[in-house]
Amino acid sequence: GMGGLGWALLTVVSWGVYGVFLHTGAMGMADPANGRIKAFLFVGVAYFLTAVLAPLAILALNGASWAFPAKGLWWSLIAGIVGAVGALGVLLAFGAKGTPAVVMSIVFAGAPVVNALYSLVTHPPDGGWSTVKPLFWVGILLAALGGTLVTFYKPAPPAAKKPAAVTAPANPELQPPAK
Repeated sequence: GMGGLGWALLTVVSWGVYGVFLHTGAMGMADPANGRIKAFLFVGVAYFLTAVLAPLAILALNGASWAFPAKGLWWSLIAGIVGAVGALGVLLAFGAKGTPAVVMSIVFAGAPVVNALYSLVTHPPDGGWSTVKPLFWVGILLAALGGTLVTFYKPAPPAAKKPAAVTAPANPELQPPAK
C-alpha cells in the first residue's frame, strides 16, 4: 500500500539532507585536521540513540522475544558496518574537497545502480538474464547519467562576499590645508 511509500519518502528526505547536514557539522567542529572524524563520532552517538535505544524500547513495549538467530544477527551487523563505512566514505570525500552537491549526487545515483546489479547477481530472475527487460538497462544508464549530469552541471555557489573596505578616521594633522 501507500504506507510503504510514505516511509520510503521519509528516507528520501532524511538521506537527501544527510550530506549537507554532515558537511555542516564537520565544518562546525572548527578542526581542519579532525573535524570530519569528530562529526562521524556524533553520527555514531545519533545511531546509538536512534538505532539502539529506540528499538530496545519498542521491543520491550511490544513484548518481543529476545532471541536473535545467528543469521539475522550477523547479516544485520554487516549491514550496519557497511552503512557506517559509507558514512565515513562521505566524510572522507568531503575532506578530499568534495562538496555535498557532488558527493551526494554520486552516492545517490550510484547506490541504486549497485543495488540493482547486486540484486540481479544474487537473485537472478526466473528464466535467466535474457528475461531482464531492456528498459531496466535504460534505467541503469539513466541513473548513472543523471548522477553524472548533476555532478558536472550543478549550480555554482554564490560568490564569496569581499570584506567591506575599512576606512581610517580622518586625521586633521595629515589633511592638506583648506584653500
